[in-house]
Amino acid sequence: MTIEAVSMTTDASATRTLYSKVMWRIMPLLLACYIGAYLDRVNVGFAKLQMLKDLGLSETVYGLGAGMFFVGYVIFEIPSNMLMMRVGPRAWIGRILITWGIISALTLVTTSANMFYALRFLLGAAEAGFIPAIIYYLMIWFPSSQRGKASALFLAGIPLSGVIGGPLSGWLMSALDGKAGLAGWQWMFLVEGLPAVILGILCFVHLDNSIDAARWLTTAEKDKIRADVVAESRDKPLVSARDGLLDRRVWILSFTYFFFTMGLYGVSFWLPSIIKDSGVRDPLSVGLLTAIPYTGAFVTMILVGRSSDRHRERRWHLALPALVGAAGLVVSVIYSQNTVVALAALTVASSGILTCVPQFYVLPPAILTGAAAAMGLAVANSVGSVAGFISPYLLGYVKDLTGSTNAGVLVLSVALIIGAAMVFVTPARMVNR
Repeated sequence: MTIEAVSMTTDASATRTLYSKVMWRIMPLLLACYIGAYLDRVNVGFAKLQMLKDLGLSETVYGLGAGMFFVGYVIFEIPSNMLMMRVGPRAWIGRILITWGIISALTLVTTSANMFYALRFLLGAAEAGFIPAIIYYLMIWFPSSQRGKASALFLAGIPLSGVIGGPLSGWLMSALDGKAGLAGWQWMFLVEGLPAVILGILCFVHLDNSIDAARWLTTAEKDKIRADVVAESRDKPLVSARDGLLDRRVWILSFTYFFFTMGLYGVSFWLPSIIKDSGVRDPLSVGLLTAIPYTGAFVTMILVGRSSDRHRERRWHLALPALVGAAGLVVSVIYSQNTVVALAALTVASSGILTCVPQFYVLPPAILTGAAAAMGLAVANSVGSVAGFISPYLLGYVKDLTGSTNAGVLVLSVALIIGAAMVFVTPARMVNR
């Protein structure tokens, strides 16, 4: 082996060690934050198993209430990211967590459809800007060659919230039902809202706003990360906030994400009900079974994220999981009355659908930097969040109309296929980095 080859091997090893150090420093807390975020966003799917009967609400009211989260989210998403650029990601991420934790816990006081709508709207407003703020934060610390794995680890909070939250929600609703005069679903909102407040406080203490502020890095390590991030930003075409808001490439990516999130939130909000409709009645059993699809999704997200970084290929690593997710949804509909087959199909579907999220979030940073990144990520997440309103409402309306979610689930599979096709509108040379 030549001296040059030895030097390259040593440099590569040092780079891996450095980014592993960064990963272990910031990712555990960010991952915990997203587990809390997604749990508080979708635990209403478990509350539905009891609260609809307790409050006399219809399936359509539930679907609209679940979707109202995204009305607040979309309205405040871009302003939230503009404020984040002013006050810094650490303070803004911490503020978001504390606010939404309090509002999520207050959902226990729901007594009517209008109150349910209002609290879901406020929860969305409180959480607005969270994902773009985190993705922007990851751009500070990781160049594109490392970002697929970093994004996958952060967004693994989605399936992990299901693995943890499903059994936890089911247990809380079963074990605490009637304690201190509160229903099980009320206890669930209270207990699951408090961790976000604690995590928000930890963000103020643990996170650094910039590379320069990181006392846990040496000067050489700071220079290396800074050089890697600066080097990759030189050839990015979009740099200003105006670029991030108005460029057509941002909007193409945003509408691509819309179709993926149709599938994501359809599964997230309705998975407990779909499992219940297959013949499982006990809330704890439903919670335990929902952990199976989310476990499969967690493993798939990490493996695909690593493969995407290793091969520097982004489009097929996004489109193929979407197609797999669509196929899984179709099979779950065909065998909707067979719990074993339906659950296996939903595991395949969840693995594909949830993998789309981190793989999508590798694409915008490939063409955006600086203020354009903050604005473009907010635009993409806002457009995607519109699907978060449409998808649960659609399934609720279809179930009230037909007595089954099957037709709505088939619509979600079509949305995933459209999203997979739209991925290829973006040229490979722009995103395969």
